[in-house]
Amino acid sequence: MSTHLPRRRLGSNGPEITTVGFGAWAAGGGGWAFSWGPQDDEASVAAILHALDKGVNWIDTAAVYGLGHSEEVVGRALAKIPAGERPYVFTKCGLNWSGLDPMTQPKRDSRPSRIREECEASLRRLGVETIDLYQFHWPDQTGTPVEESWGAMLKLVDEGKVRWAGVSNYDVALLERCQKVRHLDSLQPPFSMIRRDVGANEIPWCAARGTGVIVYSPMQSGLLTDSFGVERVKAFAPDDWRRRFEHFQSPRLEQNLALRDSLRPIATKHGVTVAAVAVAWTLGWRGVTGAIVGARSPEQVDGWLAAADLRLDAEDLDAIAASIRETGAGSGPPSPREA
Repeated sequence: MSTHLPRRRLGSNGPEITTVGFGAWAAGGGGWAFSWGPQDDEASVAAILHALDKGVNWIDTAAVYGLGHSEEVVGRALAKIPAGERPYVFTKCGLNWSGLDPMTQPKRDSRPSRIREECEASLRRLGVETIDLYQFHWPDQTGTPVEESWGAMLKLVDEGKVRWAGVSNYDVALLERCQKVRHLDSLQPPFSMIRRDVGANEIPWCAARGTGVIVYSPMQSGLLTDSFGVERVKAFAPDDWRRRFEHFQSPRLEQNLALRDSLRPIATKHGVTVAAVAVAWTLGWRGVTGAIVGARSPEQVDGWLAAADLRLDAEDLDAIAASIRETGAGSGPPSPREA
């Protein structure tokens, strides 16, 4: 590892992780319901290794990304690294996909038997003996009480198959129910300048209880990056999930791009990219441990890496909040100073 990046402890008793982590969603490739379109596996491996070489010490993936393929790609990258130098590996379970039609949206399934089955499969694909952080991807839709699902997750921890346990996309009500069974190590919510809602409730809940928060899509799936534009949307692959997402459609697309444009002076002031400003903004919220940032190539990693060290000042935060109000982009508290 050639670069030292700032680290924060994940919750009250989790690992110390760098404030930015590598997100392997796009590494799943094309041909499934939430694909980012085709992706070259060698480019994914190169991006992962580059991020680690720059000091990033954790990777976030999920069983459903590419219907197992992302975990396999992460496993290929891990195999190139000496065991004692490997990063933390975080993955997720609870989405049951169709083997007959990969474009069918997966069912949210957190039955205890399914969780154990998924854990064993993820361990095989990743080529590891223990998953560092295992998370429920989405709340269950099978009618299984969350206490039963969380209890099954905790058994995996007690057996040594999982080191720390968390959830993703859970609201405060579900977080409370899990916490009554045993402490939640982490929450992974969507959070960006555009999707700010969890800044009002879930992030403060976690901060008050020693539950770590690793946010996903801090650049809002590419919208809050320097080169993104309307033409990029038109060029999306046919199976790119963003084609269906409201934030990439008028009038929200234009509002979001106006917000992105307003970040350019702040990026210039600090000598960084707009993407780095977007990621750093999420890291400025009390209770946020780290941000998951994706990349399809080593060059994209270099575009957001500076966010790890970037501290936005009060003037920056106020300017961003004013731009959020002016553009009408997204929803939720416009600033950590106003949450």
